[in-house]
Amino acid sequence: MRSESITRLTQQLGRLDWDLMMESVMAAVGNFEEDQSARDMAVMYRSISPAGRDAFLRFATDCLTWDVTDLLPAVQCPTLVMHPSGSRVIPVTNARRMAAGIPGARLQLIETSSSFTPPDAVRLGSEFLLGQETVPVLPRSATSMVVVLFADIVNSTGLTEQWGDAEFRTRSGELDRTLRAVIERADGRVVEGKTLGDGVLATFPSANDALAAARQCAAAGNDAGLPLHLGLHAGDVIREGGNVYGGAVNVAARVSALSEPGEVLVSNTVRDLARTSAGVTFEDRGEHDLKGVSDPVRVFAVRGA
Repeated sequence: MRSESITRLTQQLGRLDWDLMMESVMAAVGNFEEDQSARDMAVMYRSISPAGRDAFLRFATDCLTWDVTDLLPAVQCPTLVMHPSGSRVIPVTNARRMAAGIPGARLQLIETSSSFTPPDAVRLGSEFLLGQETVPVLPRSATSMVVVLFADIVNSTGLTEQWGDAEFRTRSGELDRTLRAVIERADGRVVEGKTLGDGVLATFPSANDALAAARQCAAAGNDAGLPLHLGLHAGDVIREGGNVYGGAVNVAARVSALSEPGEVLVSNTVRDLARTSAGVTFEDRGEHDLKGVSDPVRVFAVRGA
């Protein structure tokens, strides 16, 4: 299929379903080998305004006609051209032509197929700029105590079959934006690095804020005709990049799965943190053996004041 046809189809898809189009494009950039990176990149573009999206689509069309070959000799600074050797999106010949056109440029092919930041790119770039071999510095994991909210659409598979893929995706996308706004207003942070399907994972510094957000999320799901399972737990998590890890995340997900549609369940830990100040009551639902958790966890249903 010619590039013009692909671009036209991409534009049409972008106007129908922006999220699906961006994830598809990013999947192609990653050579269809880095699904999580593609999803993460697509999330970054989710907040673009309608006008910005139109501009992006026009740019995607116009850039196919750009040719800066005649300008390359004007580049006078030392240049390192890095390129993934196995990329099917941008051929190696493009990198070779660029390096050949810039006086004194050096071409460095990296043994990978993805056009996302390839392995060794930072090291090679640092060595080129500093003129010496660099020692890699590993990022430090940040551990903190937070309240974890896990929200998941009830029976998403059945709703998809009932409404169709397009309708479900539209309505769940609208709900997702509403939940994110609720979470941000409550001083929470949506965890972008997790792949949850039709769910949202968020962390809060305060049990009261997390409870308030969870109840508003429940109401938003009910209003949208997409009731949610919601669960809260508190504990230490490890932050790495856009992800969070740890037992607290697992417990929050398991507690969420126990909830009735539109109901907020919390672990005993969250209940102890918020029982005197949250303005709600807690209905004891007993102890439960949760998968992956050694000790039984007592859970409570959140009720209005």
